[in-house]
Amino acid sequence: MNTRKAKHGRLLTVIFTIISLIYVFPIALVVINSFKKKAYISRAPFSLPTEKTFVGLENYINGIEKTGFFEAFGWSLFITVFSVIAIILCTSMCAWYISRVKNKITNTIYYLCLFSMIVPFQMVMFTLSKIANMLHLNNPVGIIVIYLGFGAGLAVFMFAGFVKSIPIEIEEAAMIDGCTPIQTYFKVVMPIMKPTCITVAILQAMWIWNDYLLPYLVLDIRKYKTIPIAIQYLKGGYGSVDMGAMMGVLVLGIIPIIVFYLACQKHIIEGVVAGAVKG
Repeated sequence: MNTRKAKHGRLLTVIFTIISLIYVFPIALVVINSFKKKAYISRAPFSLPTEKTFVGLENYINGIEKTGFFEAFGWSLFITVFSVIAIILCTSMCAWYISRVKNKITNTIYYLCLFSMIVPFQMVMFTLSKIANMLHLNNPVGIIVIYLGFGAGLAVFMFAGFVKSIPIEIEEAAMIDGCTPIQTYFKVVMPIMKPTCITVAILQAMWIWNDYLLPYLVLDIRKYKTIPIAIQYLKGGYGSVDMGAMMGVLVLGIIPIIVFYLACQKHIIEGVVAGAVKG
C-alpha cells in the first residue's frame, strides 16, 4: 500500500513538474530574447544568445529610453500600493461588519459583492469610462477608487470566510476590557487576519500591476502611463514593433511583482485555507 502511494506521489510530482515548466517557459523565453539583437528575436526566438546575437543590456537601455520606464514604473507602483492598501483596509472592515451584524442589509451587501465577481468587465467598461470622466477619476488617485470597487468582491468573500472562523469571545473580551469597535478591529481582529491580508494583497497586486485595459480606459494617458501602457507605445507605424526593447522592458516590468510574490508566497495557501474554513 505504501509502495503504491509512493509511486502515485512520484507520478504526480513528475506531472506537476512538467506543468510548471510549461508555465515558466514563456517567461524564460522573454528573458533569453531580451539579450538578443531584435533581428534574431523573430528569426530564432527559441535559440540561446550567441556571440553574433548577444547585445548585453542594449535592449534594456533602449526600452527605458523609449518608454519613459521610470515614470511609468512610478505610476504603476503608486497605483498598485495604494489600491492594495485601500482594498485591504476597506474590505476587511466591511467583511468584519457583515459577518458580525446579521440582518437583511448586511446580507444584501455580501451577495452584491459576490455578484460583482461574476459580472464580466466588458459589460461595464463603456459605462465605467464615461462615469470616470464625469467624476474626474481619470487620474492615478481616482483609479484607486475604481480598483477598490472591482477588487472588493473577492476580498470581501475571503475576509468574511476568515472572520467567521474567529471566535467571537476574543472580541467580547476586548470590549469588556474597554476597547471601542475601532480599537477591537485594529488591535484584535486585524492582527488575526494577517494571513488573509497577505493573500489578498498578493492576488490584488498581481492583478493591478499587470492590468492594461482599465488604466487605458480610465487614465488620461497623455499624462499618466503605467508599465503595460508604456510597453504598448513601442509599436511603430504599419505594425512594426521594437521587439528587443519590448523584451527588455517586459523583464523589468515583471521582476518587481515576481519578487513580491516569492517573498509572500508562503502565506497564500495559509490565507486561502483559513478563509475557506467557514465560507
